Amino acid sequence: MTNKTKVSLLTAVVLIALYSYNFYFEHQEKEAKVEAGKEIKTNTNEYFLPTSTTGQLIHHNGYSLSYSEPHEQAEWVAYELKKSHLSYTDFERPYFEIDKAVKTGAAHWRNYKQSGYDRGHLCPAGDRRYSKEAHDETFLTSNISPQNHDFNAGIWNRLEQKIRYWAKKYNGVFVVTGGVLKGNLKTIGEEDVAVPNQFYKIILDNNNGKTKVIAFLLPHQESNQPLYKFVTSVDHVEALTGIDFFPELDDEVENKIEALSDYKIWSLKD
Repeated sequence: MTNKTKVSLLTAVVLIALYSYNFYFEHQEKEAKVEAGKEIKTNTNEYFLPTSTTGQLIHHNGYSLSYSEPHEQAEWVAYELKKSHLSYTDFERPYFEIDKAVKTGAAHWRNYKQSGYDRGHLCPAGDRRYSKEAHDETFLTSNISPQNHDFNAGIWNRLEQKIRYWAKKYNGVFVVTGGVLKGNLKTIGEEDVAVPNQFYKIILDNNNGKTKVIAFLLPHQESNQPLYKFVTSVDHVEALTGIDFFPELDDEVENKIEALSDYKIWSLKD
């Protein structure tokens, strides 16, 4: 056997060894990701996060959001509201701050000044009273949307209170909320912050191995109507927003629950 042949064989052996090594660790990495995915899907909020149509997905300690730069607000904010999160601690309201995690630059709070609109929380400060840090984190400008005061303090507040009731009743729920950022919307401020004509909240309960969901779509105006009048299907909100709300759910489960608009299954014994 010539030296040239020996070198060729040695090279082949090394290449095979490298290939086997890479294959093995790629396989191990994939298995680790699968296992991590299983853990995520059963133990953390990431399983229930909607898709981001904007490419700006941001995770804070108390909630996640997808920021829409053209509208200068989140297209959705999502968070888990556990029974243990419910608290009556009354923290002092901090000043609003620009969310530095938004790479394109979150809107300044001054856009709302003298606009006639409230700085309406999407993840409510009242849902994050279990710590001062979590409470103050809701005062980032990426977590607010222009809301009429009567709407913000009226039916929107009533819905937030109902969700806290369900969080207590069902030992925690998952909430996704935002404005419908479609169509020719009014804007405020120098940065043209969009004013949604409708707001939605979607609530999911995944306790005891059973999954149920309810969606609300509210016109941006105060109303004395009962909340059930504004119940709709997740499918309808998806059609309006272009967002896929629960893509990680099993397709059969997702298709079934997202087509429903049943208030009764949430309000038994209310």
